[in-house]
Amino acid sequence: MIQFKRYFDFDLNDDAQKKMMNAFGSLVYEKEKGVSGYYNLPYDSVNLLKEIKNYMLNEDGVYESAKNIVVIGIGGSSLGTKAINSMLKHKYKNIKNLIFLENPDPVTIFENLSEIKKENSIFAVVSKSGGTVETISIFKTVLSFFDMDLSQDRKRVIVISDEGSPLCKFADSYNIKAFTIPDNVGGRFSVLSAVGVVPLALSGYKVEDMLNGAKEFMENFFDTKEEHIALKAFFQVENYKKYPMNILFSYADCLEDFTKWFVQLWAESLGKIDKNANNVGLTPIGHIGSVDQHSFLQLIMQGPKDKTVTFIKIKNFEQDIKIPDIELKNLTKSDYTAGYSFNDLINAECDATKESMTAQKIPVDMIILDKINESNIGALIMYFELLTSYAGALFDINTYDQPGVEFGKKILIKKLRRKR
Repeated sequence: MIQFKRYFDFDLNDDAQKKMMNAFGSLVYEKEKGVSGYYNLPYDSVNLLKEIKNYMLNEDGVYESAKNIVVIGIGGSSLGTKAINSMLKHKYKNIKNLIFLENPDPVTIFENLSEIKKENSIFAVVSKSGGTVETISIFKTVLSFFDMDLSQDRKRVIVISDEGSPLCKFADSYNIKAFTIPDNVGGRFSVLSAVGVVPLALSGYKVEDMLNGAKEFMENFFDTKEEHIALKAFFQVENYKKYPMNILFSYADCLEDFTKWFVQLWAESLGKIDKNANNVGLTPIGHIGSVDQHSFLQLIMQGPKDKTVTFIKIKNFEQDIKIPDIELKNLTKSDYTAGYSFNDLINAECDATKESMTAQKIPVDMIILDKINESNIGALIMYFELLTSYAGALFDINTYDQPGVEFGKKILIKKLRRKR
């Protein structure tokens, strides 16, 4: 179960209500006309699970012997999967390790490859376009590092990409198993597609529960039972010049990768030029509590009042570690925590930080998960995706393209071709 609470008020006149209704209508249109296919993923990916099960049963023992699922991908091809793995892995003892090869950092690549054995790994190459330069370069490095012969090792490789992409054509050439992504699902909205579902299911997570959680939340939204999304999106878009930055303050270490997923989703979707040639957008910032109370909080509290803050709190960590009642000389200042659990402490810090911000009239809202599980994660993913789409509709932009990213790619190609 997830709760959503807002700790600030604002007026909604007739014009605001009309804008919100129009934005909701835009999302209905996007869903019904297939403008973006992420709305259908909680339904369609259930069928994908059957395909994954068949793969697991028919690969001559390669899957059974594998200890590692190595994801080779970057950005939307890895961030969501990595976020879900980070949230859930502490709850499982007998799952396959998910390892991520993302950034073309030579030190990290060498360290990761040095810890992997080809004989107990499956390599999932993930690229929507099928030609992502970082992904293909790292994949080639994997083949070379392990001296892999695709005529013999093809069952250790799977491909996840758009149907007909260069990567899928490569898979066809070597009879490598390929899972496809719907054409109308963008990378940053793709975690509930094969991009996330395949590696997570292969690892051993309850992916169907996650899809059901996302489906239930989305159906509630389109049945107008999640009005808080419209209110939050409207406030942030209407005040984007006054509050251009939104901070996601997540109070759990396991949510750190989730905040990175949110940053891409929010930034790449909403940083656009609108139909009136205005540069619009909201800048996402990810923080982890209570660590960043000791760094960034000072700026929020007494710096420019140009930020909104969204807290994520986990009510029950399902791990009961008590703070010992031990008296240490010269260290009695914090004795008031004795007897409390760390679950109590981190949530009390979250509440205290929230209250200090509301006292400074900083716009704050909070998301409370009763616990971490697949169903709640599915709902949380769908919440942020719907919120992003709603904000994009209010901005009157194309939420699903990323033309600004393409400029840098073209420059990179010119630079590297010039050096050859």
